Amino acid sequence: MRYSRRMIDARRIRAITLDLDDTLWPVWPTIQRADQALRDWLAARAPRTAALAADGSSAPQARRAVLQARPELTHDLGAIRLEVIRQLLRAAGDDPALAEPAFEVFYRERQRVTLFDDALPALDFLAARYPLVALSNGNADVGQVGLARYFRAAVSAASAGVAKPDARIFHTAAQAAGVTAGAVLHIGDDAELDAAGALGAGMQTAWVNRADVAWPPGHAEAPQAVVRDLAALCRLLSST
Repeated sequence: MRYSRRMIDARRIRAITLDLDDTLWPVWPTIQRADQALRDWLAARAPRTAALAADGSSAPQARRAVLQARPELTHDLGAIRLEVIRQLLRAAGDDPALAEPAFEVFYRERQRVTLFDDALPALDFLAARYPLVALSNGNADVGQVGLARYFRAAVSAASAGVAKPDARIFHTAAQAAGVTAGAVLHIGDDAELDAAGALGAGMQTAWVNRADVAWPPGHAEAPQAVVRDLAALCRLLSST
């Protein structure tokens, strides 16, 4: 792992936008645990729906049907999941009114995250120096996760109406921080959604490349910094 050729210009940074899933915590163990909690809840109250959801094809089919019928939900992962649950309940002949409490089971468990070891020290470091805005395509809630004290605001694809890498969601986050896009450093794990998206929106970006993968080809501009983890980023910022 090495830093990219161009380095962060710390003098320009007036705020930081920060991705959540796979930047502050690994997301898939969280989703898998939430899915299991949902399946267990359905098995006890709507076993036909639980069996339907377990066949591996019904949920993806229901998701496609929801998106076709409700394209306005495209960027709202929580609303999509709620409607998928409702579709499955109806298809199985169970009470569709169970969709809301079933979704609450999933959503509550989805907020139980296990932070990377470097997350809290990095948040302490960053929040002491810059206003932070959470910026996510997902539906994690920094308040329910227990991190609200670090953030001035939170912007999601659902609240913005567009998802990363669309420049508009980055500009919305910059506005929430009270600065222009050029005064923001965006930090995230996804090369396309976070790093390339933020660059396209006029921000500086730090790519947290925990898996040490190559920068995707086809991008004329590279991130200002590539770091193994958030601890390395904090060391970089403290030295600039």
